[in-house]
Formats: sequence, C-alpha cells, structure tokens
Amino acid sequence: MTAQNATYTKPFDLFAEWMKEAEANEPNDPNAMALATVDAEGRPGLRMVLLKGWAEDGFRFFTNLTSRKGRDLAENQNVALLFHWKSLRRQIRIEGSVSPVTTEEADEYFASRPRGSRIGAWASKQSAPMEGRFEFEGRIAKYTAEYAVGEIPRPDFWSGYLVTPKRFEFWMDRPFRLHDRHQYDLADDGKGWTVTTLYP
Repeated sequence: MTAQNATYTKPFDLFAEWMKEAEANEPNDPNAMALATVDAEGRPGLRMVLLKGWAEDGFRFFTNLTSRKGRDLAENQNVALLFHWKSLRRQIRIEGSVSPVTTEEADEYFASRPRGSRIGAWASKQSAPMEGRFEFEGRIAKYTAEYAVGEIPRPDFWSGYLVTPKRFEFWMDRPFRLHDRHQYDLADDGKGWTVTTLYP
C-alpha cells in the first residue's frame, strides 16, 4: 500500500484498485472470499464463497437459503468477509450486516448461470446429510429430465444477500512483519468514513 492509497477517503475506491490488481494477477478465483457467520447460539461458522457483484451499497453473493450459512443469516445478520490474495500478499477484512437481494436481482443472476449449475441448485439439499453420491446423482437426473426443455426457474429456496459494510481493514505485507494496516469505519450517520492507521 502506498501513501496515496492510505489517503483514499472512501474504502470502495481502494477496494476497486486492489480487486482490479487481483483479477489481473491472482491465478484462481480472485473473487473468492471467506464468509463468517454466527448462529443463534453464538457459534461461528466460516466458509469460502464467491463475490458475484459489488457497488457502494455493498457486496453480493448467492446461496441455498436452507444451507447452514442461510440458516445462520436468518438468525443473525452480522457477518464478516475476508479477501486474501496470496500472490499479492494482501488481504481485506470487511464487517457488516446482510439483507436479502431483490427477487428481480436473484432471478437475473440465476438465469445467467450455466444450465448445469441451475440444475445443481435444484438437486442439492445444501448442507443436509446424504446417503452417498448416488443419491445426489439421482436428484440431478430427476431435475435434468424435469427441465429438459425451456427455462429453468429459480428455486424459492435459492437467492442472494447484500453485505452492507460498516468497517474495512486493508492489510499489506511488509518485511519483518511490519505490515501496513488501514481501517475505515463508517460514521454513525452513514455519510462518511473515518480512516485509522493501525500497528501491525
């Protein structure tokens, strides 16, 4: 991170710069991010998901609503994201809360997915136990036959979330673990960001 980076007043501008560099240099899934959730009993969960869109209103991802993460999000809307680009030796931490995307947005993204992925969304009881792979393959065959012709509708149990950030931390590796860390906190009125430089 350069001195100029640290002077950005909006974290989204710096995020855009780092994401562009990741897309140019990271060999696999530069849009991969860890998503941390907490269930109703305070137990944390963590998994990798793919960022499927972002703007200054937040970050979007899609999932089966009955999955473990879907159940966690129904119980507790507070989440954290982590982007880690090993080849660039950078990471971005984001904390905020989730809300559902609109029906129209979920429909539009679902329709853009490959046909096999849309069939898979119907076939997978995400996070539920299964007796074996044959059970899953049977469900894939069932929905492949059911939707052999025409469009595949979006299941009502499959949609997306918008993560509205309240805090960013941009981390960049330095020799001897003397890393650069810059934190952006959203003002109480939601109209600006406070920038703080942190010790490594």
